[in-house]
Amino acid sequence: MLRPARLQRWLQLRSRRTKVQSPRTALLGLAISLLAASPVLAQTRYATGQDVVPAFEGWERNPDGSFNMVFGYMNRNYEQQLDIPVGPDNMIEPGVADQGQPTHFYIRRQQFVFKVRVPKDWGKKDLVWTLRVNGKTEKAYASLLPFQELGLFVYQENRGSAADITDTPEPNEAPTIKMSGSAQLTARTGETLSLVAEVSDDGHPIPRRRAANGQPAVRRDSDGAVVSGTGTVGPGGSGPRRENPLTQALVRLEPGVALGVTWIVYRGSDDGVKFEPQRVAVKDGRAIATVSFAKAGTYVVRGYADDGVLITPVDVTVTVR
Repeated sequence: MLRPARLQRWLQLRSRRTKVQSPRTALLGLAISLLAASPVLAQTRYATGQDVVPAFEGWERNPDGSFNMVFGYMNRNYEQQLDIPVGPDNMIEPGVADQGQPTHFYIRRQQFVFKVRVPKDWGKKDLVWTLRVNGKTEKAYASLLPFQELGLFVYQENRGSAADITDTPEPNEAPTIKMSGSAQLTARTGETLSLVAEVSDDGHPIPRRRAANGQPAVRRDSDGAVVSGTGTVGPGGSGPRRENPLTQALVRLEPGVALGVTWIVYRGSDDGVKFEPQRVAVKDGRAIATVSFAKAGTYVVRGYADDGVLITPVDVTVTVR
């Protein structure tokens, strides 16, 4: 059996020999990279004291010819959330250090967290995200290698339910989201603020529903007729996972509800920040939640409109006195 480092090298050599690789190979390579970077066995669990590994998820094409480099991360701690301010310890290059990356890091693996747009003449350069914490430096190198192009199939495999994973993905457009009112707010400690987001979507993927007799869920059209596919309640998976607030199953809010908004702390400490609820279903084109802060400071809270496969973010800056 190949050791992680050797297996990673084998995959790199293989990718050079093959013109186009499957997105699955790219995701496998990322997993191996994360494993190889760890000096300990994979089954060792650390509550605190570990670092954060930035992850390049892949790239997307934009209609104007530019590209999005998509990043996530792996916080190796099982309990400790970390704050790494923008600067020498949290920077993207070339260009200015601040290119929209998070400064608050939830525990464990967080996928498709943010995007950096690069021009259409980007060429073969690397966009590098560097994180330094707990005495360790980790880097993610983003480039426009063909096999790392993200498509609906990749998002479907990583974020969809079992019924979503098919050879021919269901057509799907990402939801849109904007705040009703200003995205620059002020508050006092302990004060409750309303977060009202206006959300729209194309209705895909069509929500799965579990039959009353407990049989596997099926895909239904707007008239309730079975379209195709079977699987557990989705989209988003069969149940919430504590370590990943970005990919919890929004459908569990209400049977048959797929479209929702998940709120997280994107910049600023999570200590004393309370969303109520953190995940809210969209009703009549709106998702309504509240947030309060126990400590003064400047925060960026981010809401992800989530149809179960694709997500779109909106940011709100809150100054707390």
